[in-house]
Amino acid sequence: MIAHRPRSRPRSLTVEVVEAVGDRIRDGSLAAGAKLPREADLMAEFGVSRTVVREAMSRLQAAGMVATRHGVGTFVVGAGDTVAFRIDPEQMATLQDVIDVLELRIALETECAGLAAARRTADQLQAIRAALAAFVAARESGQDAVGADFQFHLEIARATHNRHFVELMNTLGLSMIPRARLATGQAPAGEEWAYLGRLNAEHQSVLDAIARQDVEGARAAMRTHLANSRQRRQLAAQGH
Repeated sequence: MIAHRPRSRPRSLTVEVVEAVGDRIRDGSLAAGAKLPREADLMAEFGVSRTVVREAMSRLQAAGMVATRHGVGTFVVGAGDTVAFRIDPEQMATLQDVIDVLELRIALETECAGLAAARRTADQLQAIRAALAAFVAARESGQDAVGADFQFHLEIARATHNRHFVELMNTLGLSMIPRARLATGQAPAGEEWAYLGRLNAEHQSVLDAIARQDVEGARAAMRTHLANSRQRRQLAAQGH
């Protein structure tokens, strides 16, 4: 089993898993070609959720340390000597940090949506629809919708047929969703419900444009969605 550090202070659970597994890869305890423990075993070992394990694996993959073979498992590739771009959860500590990432996402995902509209397959469109349905279901049941929100954007990246979009989205991980770091859960339930409703409507506009293969419409809808998120955060930063 993979040993992990004692939690001496509050830290991101994802970072803990990444660092612990990364240390074992770097010191040779997990050699190149070795298969990592199953997802369920990692969840039990670290006492974390499936979402945390998956985000940790995405980060390790983006760092060039592991590779996943669908239906087979995740394997060690190497020590990841090259420096990979990443935004750690600790770099998303303030409203301004979140706004900075939203500006990056506007540049990235606007083009991503346009390419998805031009290139998506029927199966990929269905995957985007399913992610949005999961978002709606989470809102209806009062559950956390962050994972479904991220999945929606990730499926759009996959529909570009450009692996670099997918890798960068996985590098950003769940922390790219503003509520993942700065939860709106402190707001009254009615405000939270309305907020998620606005997000759902914006997501639906993006999906509709991709469905009809409207490249410019998809770009515009995604830009509007992310620009609205940035504006909401800017207003929050100003105390409105």
